[in-house]
Amino acid sequence: MSVPVGVGVVGAGVISTQYLTNLADFADVEVRHVADLDPARAKQTADRFGVPRSGDLDGLLDDDGVDIVVNLTVPAAHVEVSLAALLAGKHVWTEKPIATGRDGARLLLDTAERTGLRVGSAPDTVLGGGISAARRLIEAGEIGEPLTALALMQNPGPHQWHPDPAFLFAEGGGPLLDIGPYYLTTLVHLLGPITRVTASTSRSRETRVIGSGPSAGREFPVEVPTHVVALYEFAGGRTAQCTFSFDSPLRRTLFEVTGTEATLVVPDPNRFDGNPTLVSETQSLAEIVRDRREIRVPAVQATRGVGVLELARSIAAGVPERASGTLALHVLDVMLATLEAGERGASVAIAGADTVTVPPALPEDWNPYRAEIA
Repeated sequence: MSVPVGVGVVGAGVISTQYLTNLADFADVEVRHVADLDPARAKQTADRFGVPRSGDLDGLLDDDGVDIVVNLTVPAAHVEVSLAALLAGKHVWTEKPIATGRDGARLLLDTAERTGLRVGSAPDTVLGGGISAARRLIEAGEIGEPLTALALMQNPGPHQWHPDPAFLFAEGGGPLLDIGPYYLTTLVHLLGPITRVTASTSRSRETRVIGSGPSAGREFPVEVPTHVVALYEFAGGRTAQCTFSFDSPLRRTLFEVTGTEATLVVPDPNRFDGNPTLVSETQSLAEIVRDRREIRVPAVQATRGVGVLELARSIAAGVPERASGTLALHVLDVMLATLEAGERGASVAIAGADTVTVPPALPEDWNPYRAEIA
């Protein structure tokens, strides 16, 4: 593996701007190739960020300077592109979800194991300052024994602002598979693997209309539930109530973990920053006193792409990556079981939850901008 570690980005869509902006600031990695179904768009993106090579996927996979392929394609293409990268001898970082089905995700992980390669997967927001600080507070016993969690994400849906949103309402999309990975991955980091789910799902409209960009006004079909309510159970009796919705004009996010001693208000799992807040209560003969203590985290945080960096450093150090494909498969399994529970009207057990290992939190002094790979 080269130093700095060579990165190739597949997919020059909306999210690529965030990745390319951040990866350019990390000393341990270097973006060397951009590929897209539209080679002209790939070149335009590469030129914008000073990336030396661009073109189609085959060209990127033939590039010996690329060690890690960053897969930013639409969910339906995640397995195809990631598998091609593995078979070309390259490690993979993929946007969420890792796949749209369990078999595809297992194929990727089996191929990676057979070839001695790594598969990492978004979300990497759990490596950000906000979620990391929340996890350290829980592990330090600040809320006592964690018991329950409450999470809510609702908005009108991304069709209002995304210039090409149809894939977000197709298989692999919807509020559960698009936004759910942020919340569910955070829940697993904070409370452990999920063992069972009960759910209700619905879809408010059969079609939606693109609200911005060159295709504004075009109607497209909605193929997945756009409102999901779920009760998740964890080992040891912990539970979490979650709502994921693209059906509300009221935009709202909420994430709380309550323990025997206090409640922790967790920052938005779809962001890397934010300050956790501890809320506790004391009672005397005269009054009940509620104490709110905000825990400050550094104002400057690395964002999307930090998982690629952590993957590169883990490969170099010969240690497991934190945002692993194995953890992503567990979250995918939970999401698909949530949809199945909604369809059946009965709870669904999560197979293999007892074998899932939650990775350790990043050290508080972990620095994405410092060169660490020799």
